[in-house]
Amino acid sequence: MAECLGALDNASLRTAFAGQGAFLYLDRFLAPEVTAQLVRSAEALLPEVNRNYLPGHKQGGSVSRHTIDRLAPFIAQLYRSPALLAWLEQISGDKLQLSPADDPHAYALYYYTRAGDHIGWHYDTSYYDGRRYTVLLGVIDQSSCQLDYELHTRDPERPDEPGSVQIAPGGLVLFDGDKLRHRVTPAGANEMRVSLTFEYVTHATMRPWWRFISNMKDAVAYFGFRQVFRQWRQRGSHERGKGGGLRP
Repeated sequence: MAECLGALDNASLRTAFAGQGAFLYLDRFLAPEVTAQLVRSAEALLPEVNRNYLPGHKQGGSVSRHTIDRLAPFIAQLYRSPALLAWLEQISGDKLQLSPADDPHAYALYYYTRAGDHIGWHYDTSYYDGRRYTVLLGVIDQSSCQLDYELHTRDPERPDEPGSVQIAPGGLVLFDGDKLRHRVTPAGANEMRVSLTFEYVTHATMRPWWRFISNMKDAVAYFGFRQVFRQWRQRGSHERGKGGGLRP
């Protein structure tokens, strides 16, 4: 990772990121051997995919960081790469932190494996007390799916700027989740698309009400109630075992 990042022109990328309203796309980012390992991990985790369907908004499958921790630790290691985190700080201009250990979105795989799998227009809203940056990495793309996006939608001084990319394996999209409006167009029959997301935050605290909203969203729309709330209960048991109460 350090070798790949050392070959990038960070000054130019930082300028591009800021000029596009906290958005950057690179069609080549990961080393081929890293991408190959991600492909193997994604294929191995297919039996663990939680399918979800929200009428009019999304259809697809997800694997949370908790399952990844058990079965694909390479992804967790990549997420925590000091070289990657330092590079993201250079591009974003923010001091970044890893997402908390109980956040199922910290790193997760998203699967589009059936005709019609998609997600509609949305922002990656941060419920934390600060900003949340999304790193979207291409893993498998045997599909016609496109990442459609609109830049500057939260900037009254600039007109909206639409765009669309098809993220190749090893490609990267980086953006501020609260600023980029985006969607993934529907998959066709016999197509497959798998992407990996990393989430980094500027503050790792979340207020209790927003924690509840975040957990319910994750349970219904992504990972299932068992996965989300099992981790929450385990955290509560751990805190009580130390003599403390459950903290948000």
